[in-house]
Amino acid sequence: METSIVGVGVGITDRFRSVVEDKAARIEHLAPRAQRVDVKVTHRAYHNGRVEDDTVELTLTGKGPIVRAEATDGDKFTALDLAVDKLCEQLRRAKDKRVDSRNHPRGAKLDKESGALQGIDVQPASADVLRAVATGEIPIVTGNEEEDGYTPVVIRTKQFEPEWMSVEEAVDRMELVGHDFFLFVDARTDHPSVVYRRKGWDYGVISLTTQTAPEAVA
Repeated sequence: METSIVGVGVGITDRFRSVVEDKAARIEHLAPRAQRVDVKVTHRAYHNGRVEDDTVELTLTGKGPIVRAEATDGDKFTALDLAVDKLCEQLRRAKDKRVDSRNHPRGAKLDKESGALQGIDVQPASADVLRAVATGEIPIVTGNEEEDGYTPVVIRTKQFEPEWMSVEEAVDRMELVGHDFFLFVDARTDHPSVVYRRKGWDYGVISLTTQTAPEAVA
């Protein structure tokens, strides 16, 4: 498996490269179809008395979905260990889930006759939520704010190309990237949807069932 290491604000030593190669062998054992692991190390120096830290981001690519994990620590070697542990745990969970689903089918089931989903919590977004998002009632902070104008709600904005897939595929992708939710377009309904983690292997789905924008609020 090919490895690539990039440092942002920090130099990459031969010792660190050697440790990454050792960790890559552990990852490859759990993901034999993986073709490449990208390692990004970002060093941050703070000016408010906080201790400097390093963030290690791992991105695993190959035949199948991308798998990501990251960790932060004052020592980049410790951050690497933590990130590798997270990535390996995600790979194990995905493997266990595939085995469990084969042996004990559960979760979402599609009734082909009625088109209804069974065994999963489907909750459409309310009109109030749509209106609040469309009118900007939820405050958005796009940068670092000082105490003046401080708000406890910070929303980081990201944009992605839409991907059409089934609910089951979205759950698998969510597990592999290690998030508690995953945004996608339901291939069955063409509705923007989000799967989210509940407890254990239980998941929920929130879908937008309207394409009409809310009326403007004066």
